[in-house]
Amino acid sequence: MADVARAAGVSQQTVSRVVNGMSNVNEKTRKRVQAAMAELGFRPSFAGRSLRDGRYRSVGLCINDITKFGNLSMIDGIASAAREHGYALTLIEMSKTEEFLLSEASRRMAEQPIDGMVIGMSRMSPDFEEFQPLPGMGTVIVTMFAHPRVTTVDSDHYGCSLLLMDYLIDLGHKQIRFIGGPDYSIDEQFRQAGWRDVLRRNHIEPVEPLLGDWSANSGYEAGRYLAEHDHEMTAIYAANDQMANGAIEALRDSGLRVPEDVSVVGVDDSLDEYVAHNELTTVRFDLHERGRRAFEYAAPEVAAPSAPAAIRIPGKLIVRHSATVARG
Repeated sequence: MADVARAAGVSQQTVSRVVNGMSNVNEKTRKRVQAAMAELGFRPSFAGRSLRDGRYRSVGLCINDITKFGNLSMIDGIASAAREHGYALTLIEMSKTEEFLLSEASRRMAEQPIDGMVIGMSRMSPDFEEFQPLPGMGTVIVTMFAHPRVTTVDSDHYGCSLLLMDYLIDLGHKQIRFIGGPDYSIDEQFRQAGWRDVLRRNHIEPVEPLLGDWSANSGYEAGRYLAEHDHEMTAIYAANDQMANGAIEALRDSGLRVPEDVSVVGVDDSLDEYVAHNELTTVRFDLHERGRRAFEYAAPEVAAPSAPAAIRIPGKLIVRHSATVARG
């Protein structure tokens, strides 16, 4: 703490106030102290905590939507791996509406008694390229984008589109429409890119996609629009299972048969617990494994020192009964 005080040009008492989140420090001084802490790799020593070998034996997880399907399974994977290695898991949820910054997520996590951190990045952070991990802190970002200084781990959201699109192309489909998620979503961006690339590889010009919000209702609205206005389409690729399920209901309400008239596929294999007799062809991700891999790269006693890597976990095509040979 004395080193931080000297670097920031303040008293140790002021540093203590900043560390403990007290309000009687002006904002300019607080930022100066936080900058000195980050530069020196300083983290507070929490009273009453046992620091065997100088470690807390805890990994932090920072995400902005705990309830999201993929996040729940990933948390379970991280927690399982942590338990096996004798680690605890500290969880912080960031705002769903405010701008997401990696530096802010890292700072908030480093205030906790942790040895490493996993940061979920479902939308692009403005400081992604400039982000510097804290010295001595194992850091993993869950994203499809590679980072020059940090290991990134994610399911292969581009590869899943290749699996589904190649499957539909092999069934003779050429007029394949895409129902995507919100345009700020990184998952959406990579899934849409895969759809476009397969079409263009087969000399087919993509029709402008419709964007939903991941919900079944938004898939229904998109499916209804396509049923009424697009009589050339023979297949729909929806960027998640909920929207795919909504699209199927809309097509059937419009008098179209699935899959005889229009084939439909989705992504994430999330409907089994909610939809009886699930017929949807989809891609299944091992989200539990994604969590385990993220933990292993974040925990300093588990991960061997290595250069930053981009870990992509492939999905598996699950063929059911929602797609068939394209109509003539």
